[in-house]
Amino acid sequence: MDRRRFLRNSAGTSLGILVAPTALGLLTAQQQAAAAPADAAQGAAFVDSYSTNTMADLTPEGNAAVRILTGMNRVWHTGGSWNTGSPLMADLLRANVRYCVRTTGQRTAAQAREAFIYDRQHQSYAVIAGLGPLADLYRAGARAVTSITTAPDSTPPAKIDDAVPAGAPAGSEIGPGAVDSELGQVVALVNTLRGPYASGNPAKYAYRYPRPWRLTEDSAVVDTGATDALGYPVYASDVVVAPQLLRQRSTSPADDGGFVSGHTNAFHLAALALAYAVPERFQELVARAFDLSHTRITAGMHSPLDVVGGRTLATALAAATLADPRNAGLKAAARAQAAAYFQAKTGTTADTLYAFAHRAPVTEDPYADRAANAEQVTPRLTYVLHRGGRDVPMTVPKGAEVLLETRLPYLDAAQRREVLRTTALPSGYALLDGPELWGRLNLFAAADGYGSFEHDVTVELDAADGGFCAADAWRNDIGGPGGLTKRGTGTLTLTGTNRYTGTTVVAAGVLAAASRDALGRGDVQVRGGTLRVDTRQGALRVHGDYLQSAPGTRLELTIRHGHAPVLTVAGRVTLGQGAQLVLRLPDARALGEELIPVITGRTLQGEFAGVTVDADGYRATPHYRHDGLAVRLTRC
Repeated sequence: MDRRRFLRNSAGTSLGILVAPTALGLLTAQQQAAAAPADAAQGAAFVDSYSTNTMADLTPEGNAAVRILTGMNRVWHTGGSWNTGSPLMADLLRANVRYCVRTTGQRTAAQAREAFIYDRQHQSYAVIAGLGPLADLYRAGARAVTSITTAPDSTPPAKIDDAVPAGAPAGSEIGPGAVDSELGQVVALVNTLRGPYASGNPAKYAYRYPRPWRLTEDSAVVDTGATDALGYPVYASDVVVAPQLLRQRSTSPADDGGFVSGHTNAFHLAALALAYAVPERFQELVARAFDLSHTRITAGMHSPLDVVGGRTLATALAAATLADPRNAGLKAAARAQAAAYFQAKTGTTADTLYAFAHRAPVTEDPYADRAANAEQVTPRLTYVLHRGGRDVPMTVPKGAEVLLETRLPYLDAAQRREVLRTTALPSGYALLDGPELWGRLNLFAAADGYGSFEHDVTVELDAADGGFCAADAWRNDIGGPGGLTKRGTGTLTLTGTNRYTGTTVVAAGVLAAASRDALGRGDVQVRGGTLRVDTRQGALRVHGDYLQSAPGTRLELTIRHGHAPVLTVAGRVTLGQGAQLVLRLPDARALGEELIPVITGRTLQGEFAGVTVDADGYRATPHYRHDGLAVRLTRC
């Protein structure tokens, strides 16, 4: 018997594949074919129809959430009941269950306890830890509490639910907190994103993909006919549910689908709501949601496909809710309230709150290391999914740009869409190439700015607007044929290994280069403002020509040792009348009175109007050559 085509019900009887009528909200074979990624343009955009995500209609034609998840139809054929579906991509579904088997088999006792906590704790409360140094301040200001802080070592005798613990301050509430608190608008925003149209249950009933502990490795459900000590049916699956959660499971498999993970949906919705209100911790909150979602797999309660589906749904729901004109006042009030509250409590300003929010070491803030966060998040964007099939160009879903509205406030809507497009996952992943391509968005990467300059990009940061408008950093490795023009009085820092080939122009304010290839592969022109160079890893490389033309323009170079130039230019170096050079010496004691190479190029034309040292007790004497500049530092 081919177990991929015939499954068993709880009585052990073989059942053929059933196709349910659309009246029950299940997908016929014709609907599955019609719901291929090519139909992304059919029907209203998700942000305009997200309120159809209710139990009233479970079809892709009538339910926007079911529709955007129809990439699942490439993977799984929904049956007429919970245990009569069949694989369409058997290898993928086998890998999906094997991942669960491996993960739950290698789970430590501590991980099992953690999985229990985040299964039973209110999801919105669990996300708060992503605020790092601001988390305790948030809990106090929002009066947010939980009764689930520890886990038993074994199976508790009954179901456990979160509640306001004894002794909590008056007016405390579980979840994100109380709407009449000092952070009431932020609480209301979290609750709104998790509102009446935000459930994953319609998708669960529509797709009827079982939980992993009910699945075999070939994605067939096999009931052994036996029951365990708790009275649950025993399935032929090697997925081991955390012992603390055995009595927390549903006893009704028909009402307990795995795809999508409801907890994952809730984690990401709460994280994106807080990230909108507190963008100083945007990326860390996204990483927190990924961590929490992974505990669903560790627990044995969900599979990677369930978690990917939950994230996809939450991304779309968060964008739709934030883009809804009815919520415009609330989201603005939440952002303003959070900024005012945290600045008052920390003694910071809009320009210094970010530093405070990132002041804790990794021992106190698990999300303090951006590289470590990326290492955890990146594989969890796709888990067991593998690339294949045709190339589908990325089209950013309507309204998605609102997700970056507070994180990249100095960009317009079209630019934020381009950030989302150029940081999105590539095509070819089954499930992610569904209608509108919500699953391909990578918000963790998007928080670090552009992934590519497909055309010339002009960005304007104004210091007077404060926060990210005063100073921001783009950390991605930026490619593309376009260039960058920096305008405005604020500071933009580039830290990636950039490969874009267009011209970099500093027109105003400060452009800071913090890596050897920060300025890409093209020419660099300083026509206004300041180019600041502090690479910490060797000379900044300009692969084309370097031009500093206007009076008053500044080149600031940080000299960390005196053995190699700070700026190397493959082409010509041209210095116009009035150009200034400022040398920064972070450790002047390591430098003697010596001739230090500063700039090298194929040729050098012109001279700086002034060369100054930003360190007490030193002056600089420039020594020009036909191919560069060296500076002799002497003590005053």
